[in-house]
Amino acid sequence: MRPTMMDVAARAGVSQATVSLVLNGSAGARLSDATREKVRLAAEELGYTLVRRGQKETAVPATASLIEFVADEVATDPWTPLIFEGARAKALEYGINVSMSVMRGQGDRENPVLEQLTGRPMLGLIYATMLTRQVKPPAAFYDLPTVLVNCYDARHKLPSVLPGELVAGRAATAHLIERGCRRVAIITGQDGIDATRDRLRGYRQALSTADIAFDPALVFPGNWEPSAGYDGARHLMALDDPPDGIFCCNDMMALGCYDALKELGLRIPDDISVVGFDDREIAQFMRPPLTTLVLPHFELGAMAAEMLIDMAGGLTPGHHQIKAECPLVVRGSVRPAG
Repeated sequence: MRPTMMDVAARAGVSQATVSLVLNGSAGARLSDATREKVRLAAEELGYTLVRRGQKETAVPATASLIEFVADEVATDPWTPLIFEGARAKALEYGINVSMSVMRGQGDRENPVLEQLTGRPMLGLIYATMLTRQVKPPAAFYDLPTVLVNCYDARHKLPSVLPGELVAGRAATAHLIERGCRRVAIITGQDGIDATRDRLRGYRQALSTADIAFDPALVFPGNWEPSAGYDGARHLMALDDPPDGIFCCNDMMALGCYDALKELGLRIPDDISVVGFDDREIAQFMRPPLTTLVLPHFELGAMAAEMLIDMAGGLTPGHHQIKAECPLVVRGSVRPAG
């Protein structure tokens, strides 16, 4: 199999976003020369090269040379731009351009963006949200080939691509259990969010599979912020029977968790193991480096673009909803097996 951008990221010990920035020659990115060299060397060792325009052929109509990427918002988090980069990279393999716009609100009358799309020779539309959630797409979405990314409609009339949060939550917890943890706690994300619900479900499934009883005292409600990780760790370690492993549902809460554990005089991973989620850039620089799971936004964008291109070629999506794998990145925050 041809090496992927994720393979390069793993070899270089950086995030996929960093690999994309380096290999696409983004001069404005604030990356050190050493980091850029690590990425280039890893790509060379793996034989990875960016596929440039015109290197693949497809049955896409000649007039349809554009995919419109519509986001619900672009914030300080890197997720939506990373989805866009994945879609753009895949589309360029077929000589197709991707343009991006932001559409705040989901009502037809609220969106001048939709009026601008009418009549354009588009191959299709990708609609992406920053948070994984259910959406109510505008009627115009149903008149165009459309793929939803990181979101889904209630009746699944439009194909969608989402991260496999439940399986990832199970994998994170199972990793802690496999490394000898028997009292695994979880610091969840914001209440009412799909990612929070599914990661918690995966956590409970892993406990059940290992024949470990679920203890609600080991569940601390977080909010994705470092302060929740700090407060959660302090609370959990004050229990009469404290945990020996903590699954933080994102890396930012793991950062706060680290601070609390160190204040308590506990060593990671000798005294307690920690797993995060997202594989943010900071994860590799924490001490010890954080074991975490990749939130595969780049791959989500690439998969969505490929689905649109297949649809343009006359293929019907085999599944209305596709879940992308969230790979585990093993670093130093979990005690070695045995």
